Amino acid sequence: MIVGGGPAGYTAAIYASRANLSPVLYEGVQPGGQLTTTTDIENYPGFENGISGQALMDAMRLQAGRLGTDIRHGIVTEADLSSRPFRLVLDNGTAVLADSLIIATGATAKYLGLESEEKFKGMGVSACATCDGFFYRNRKVAVVGGGDTACEEASYLAGICEKVYMIVRRDVLRASPAMQARVLNAPNIEILWNCNTVEVLGDLSGVTGVRLAAKDGRVFDIAVDGFFLAIGHHPNSEVFSKWVATDANGYIMTEGKSSRTNVEGVFAAGDVQNPMYRQAVTAAASGCIAALDAEKFLNSLK
Repeated sequence: MIVGGGPAGYTAAIYASRANLSPVLYEGVQPGGQLTTTTDIENYPGFENGISGQALMDAMRLQAGRLGTDIRHGIVTEADLSSRPFRLVLDNGTAVLADSLIIATGATAKYLGLESEEKFKGMGVSACATCDGFFYRNRKVAVVGGGDTACEEASYLAGICEKVYMIVRRDVLRASPAMQARVLNAPNIEILWNCNTVEVLGDLSGVTGVRLAAKDGRVFDIAVDGFFLAIGHHPNSEVFSKWVATDANGYIMTEGKSSRTNVEGVFAAGDVQNPMYRQAVTAAASGCIAALDAEKFLNSLK
């Protein structure tokens, strides 16, 4: 069984199908994963002119289905991984059994919770600078956050964009000294200290600015074309965390360069076990690894 319908899950399904492992894939709450909220993808190999996130996920899904994956709608709400076959319960109450399990449930980007933020997702609001930064070349953007991720995103964008505003709610950065120095020394990064985002501004063409509230009571607007969230991700691992080992942030831990978890026969792939890269191509690669590891495990049982 494969749980999760993103690039990791679909790629695992493609490899598992070709290995005659009879994979069943449950797509979860967001079939296609985070990529379905991205408009154009220009850094996935093989598409000279780019491809939309939804189109890429649709193609992967169809490919997995054509090769024999049993793709089902459903959300896993409970899991018992104490013995094989593993028992999983779906949101409709159905219990299913699996000889092996690949967890590819991904990670969810943290957002501020603003109505305007939701309104402009995919229209200037993004949680991935390396995914979408290219579209704002020589334009002004804002990055929310004060940790290492925010500094990394801001530094990346500074090499592409005319101007980068960092919106920091405190008067200090939480990032490592090295990352702080990189941001503070960048001539086109301006840090807006002690500020919170009140509203993302825009029109039918997308984001046009951000309204900020400073701790001293000032409310002011800045003009930007892109608004990037860098306040962290939340791995979707809760259902399995009773059984599989996770780190302090909830990411599933795997052994060495493999996809193996601490539970024999359970594997993890994609953003649920990799907080570092968060790219479609790396997620797909880890899905391939998980399927190969699962195949080796199942063959050892024969």
